[in-house]
Amino acid sequence: MTAVQQDLIMRPITGPEELGLFTRLPYVLDHELAGDLDSGRRRPGWMWVALRGDRLVARLAWWSRPGEPAPFLLDVFDVADEAGGPGEADDGVRLLRTAMAHVLPEGARPPEYIRYASPGWRDDAAERRAVETRTAALERTGARLFVERLRLEWRPGTPIAAPTGRLEFRPVAGRDELVALMVKVLEGTLDAHSRDELTRMTAEKAAVRQYEEELEGYLSPRDWWRVATLPGGDPVGFVIPAHNSYNPIIAYIGVVPAHRGNGHIGELLAEGTRILAAQDVPRIRAATDVANVPMAKAFHRAGYAVFERELNHTWP
Repeated sequence: MTAVQQDLIMRPITGPEELGLFTRLPYVLDHELAGDLDSGRRRPGWMWVALRGDRLVARLAWWSRPGEPAPFLLDVFDVADEAGGPGEADDGVRLLRTAMAHVLPEGARPPEYIRYASPGWRDDAAERRAVETRTAALERTGARLFVERLRLEWRPGTPIAAPTGRLEFRPVAGRDELVALMVKVLEGTLDAHSRDELTRMTAEKAAVRQYEEELEGYLSPRDWWRVATLPGGDPVGFVIPAHNSYNPIIAYIGVVPAHRGNGHIGELLAEGTRILAAQDVPRIRAATDVANVPMAKAFHRAGYAVFERELNHTWP
């Protein structure tokens, strides 16, 4: 072991009083950390730092839903820009391995890692370097880039397309109706996470899992949820406007295969946007895979602008 390795101290933070230390390496989620600790979405034992003397050289933090016994995802991981060479990732590698060994259940697959970057991060030399350093550290622990996603935002004052009259909208009748529509929407999906799940489980199981683990957890009113039908009552698709722990969002939107290619996605998106805008919200956020070109185009037509990209890494 070299002298440089010997003086690296890795440990979890002691509590909220050490947030000042933890945020010496800045990231866009820093302003949420105190609230997350208060709500139980984070725990001091899930927030680790690597120190060399009094310098913070790397940090990481996991997030989960309140009350969950294990982390749901890794969403903070930073390495200080110091060495200027390939060895720069070493501190990040050691922190990842040490913290994962202490925090994650033995034998469990590590949670997905997500990272937000600017829309043009590849064209910014400093940001690209930081992404590449983190990626090198992640890959040395076995992770691989799974998907890159667009993060989008609608702002008040942006026009919302008026209803065309081609579709009628009504509240979702209940769990069974929505799950049945979700099963249909999964056929031919372009979403990378859904496609991956369908290699390991049936469409019905994937739909039930998403309903129970995601949609059921939103505390916003379920009467915001809408099913779109043709005038005769035939369901075309659905949209789930919601509010997560941080923002109003378009949580899920889909058109059943029999009605794709007719422009209905735009009408569904306009309806979901209209419902949230009526709540006088400061913004509406959404996300879609870069490869899901039809959905990305629909968001663009609806006035949603890309404000960040999201890089998702997974471990086998």
